[in-house]
Amino acid sequence: MQTKYDYLIVGAGLFGAIFAHEARDAGKRCLVIDRRNHSGGNIYCEDTEGIHVHRYGAHIFHTDNKEVWEYVNRFVEFNRYTNSPVANFEGKLYNLPFNMNTFYALWGVRTPQEAMAKIEEQRKEYDYITEPANLEEQALKLCGKDIYRCLIKGYTEKQWGRSAKDLPAFIIKRIPFRFTFDNNYFNDRYQGIPIGGYNPLINSLLDGIEVRLDTDYFKNRNELDAIADKILFTGCIDEFFDYRCGQLEYRSLRFEHKHLNIPDFQGNAVINYTERDIPYTRIIEHKHFEYGTQPSTVITYEYPDDFKPGKEPYYPINDSRNNGILMQYKQLASQNDKVIFGGRLAQYIYADMDDTAAAALELCKKELNHYFP
Repeated sequence: MQTKYDYLIVGAGLFGAIFAHEARDAGKRCLVIDRRNHSGGNIYCEDTEGIHVHRYGAHIFHTDNKEVWEYVNRFVEFNRYTNSPVANFEGKLYNLPFNMNTFYALWGVRTPQEAMAKIEEQRKEYDYITEPANLEEQALKLCGKDIYRCLIKGYTEKQWGRSAKDLPAFIIKRIPFRFTFDNNYFNDRYQGIPIGGYNPLINSLLDGIEVRLDTDYFKNRNELDAIADKILFTGCIDEFFDYRCGQLEYRSLRFEHKHLNIPDFQGNAVINYTERDIPYTRIIEHKHFEYGTQPSTVITYEYPDDFKPGKEPYYPINDSRNNGILMQYKQLASQNDKVIFGGRLAQYIYADMDDTAAAALELCKKELNHYFP
């Protein structure tokens, strides 16, 4: 039986869309499928009265990779959005990342020297901890009690669904302090949101390529495998191999979207809630990603959630057990000449969008011997 496509691309997210675009430009016949009813994966946006709602949580494109930045700007124009989240703890607001505005709100200090001295004073209380046994001990040793109690402990415990004393120390390898009055969360040179949301980016990448939505690869596996010479699989690697080596663990998220008939709810795109007893980790107000002036607004409550079948996998749990399982799946993958495994789920990693784009373009160089001019 003659195949119809050079590549079947399973997953219409950013990784799959970039590869499909470059493969088409290299003269390859591609079919892109996705089990969802939309393309774009987790960067998909829904339009609500002119507000581009990030359906699967806030996505801010940021990078130091000039090549990647120039690549995505070929398809869409980005605005000048700068991510400057705020943390709410017991009704008081603190700027993020930890900078002089944060330290002033915490302690009233006004100079970098005063802030450094306060942090060092608090860290010294935990000099007796030589080998941190858990995340709490690691964080206290790095930043002291005030920053940990107000801005790290509750948020982290909600995010991972367990006590900080039960989390491994390696989760927090360092805590970045900035001794300037600068609320820009990222240090990256390039940052912004596509004007019109992320859908125009994905639509442009997939322009002229056959895309089938509402198509579950696993329900049509034999038929789909037969119509392509090679497969790029961007889904969960353990699901591809029918969980034969065990199921990889994730943390998931749940979103509650609300459309409000007021022009502004919180005055900022992202406000984190760091108290343990507040069930959501943050509230997102989407119009602020694009400086919206609409008469109404849309907010999203983001709740950490246990991962179970039917829920979306977001954050891999890269402990020794899961890494051991992953190594077994990677060994199986290396023996499959027809299938390429790419993207965050197939690699079992947490990846920012620029890393995803860079990895997809690197695959294009290797697989297609083709790269954008």
